Amino acid sequence: MFYRGYGDGSGSREMGAKRQRVVDQGPSFFGATPAGTSFMYNQPTYAYVGQPPPFPVVRLRGLPFDCTDSDVAEFFRGLDIVDILFVHKGGNKFSGEAFCVLGYPLQVDFALQKNRQNMGRRYVEVFRSTRQDYYKAIAGEVSEYRSVSSPRRGYARARSYDEGKESAEHTGMLRLRGLPFSAGKDDIMEFFKGYGALSEGSIYILTNSEGRPNGEAFVEFESAEDSKAAMEKDRMTLGSRYIELFPSSVEELKEAVSRGR
Repeated sequence: MFYRGYGDGSGSREMGAKRQRVVDQGPSFFGATPAGTSFMYNQPTYAYVGQPPPFPVVRLRGLPFDCTDSDVAEFFRGLDIVDILFVHKGGNKFSGEAFCVLGYPLQVDFALQKNRQNMGRRYVEVFRSTRQDYYKAIAGEVSEYRSVSSPRRGYARARSYDEGKESAEHTGMLRLRGLPFSAGKDDIMEFFKGYGALSEGSIYILTNSEGRPNGEAFVEFESAEDSKAAMEKDRMTLGSRYIELFPSSVEELKEAVSRGR
């Protein structure tokens, strides 16, 4: 079921049409809040008359330039994170800003308590944001990606990057990076539709120490030929996020699973 139902006091359009993310509804998008987390809250009961509750999104500024999804998730530990969108500028360079969509509007207030707290050596500013700004950023990211992917820009760097992947040995296993936290195995199977038969048992979504997705996964194809052909999907989008693919192995999968425990 698509995530929907939040608005900014004006027209409320469904998020699913823009993000194509599958998010389960319930007490929490990722299940019960684990013990010992940084924030404690209960699912609120809203009493808005004639309008939906506000869209639960915050904007972050001043993030480290090597920041990852996992870093932001750790920064907001204890809150339900539905999506993280990093904002880039010309040449696909990270701007140090991001949008973070949370599970419930009440969680925005908890997120704002992290304003000017440190991530690494940098303090991060946290602002209340809107659905419109978030959608505008999504459109900008998709446009920026298409521009950078043009053969007229960054050709030498892209060629070197691609040649390194093409020369790698294929064993039938691919590693995925940059997945939406809400992506499930069915989304990944749809992403690789037409590249051999995949089952849920051949897809391994990695999680952090709290059992939540960390944005990476491994997919085991029926043959090395299938995994090599599937590399055509490298840097193609799932929702608004482009997915990076890397030839991998069973050994790398086992090591990654071990690190996440």
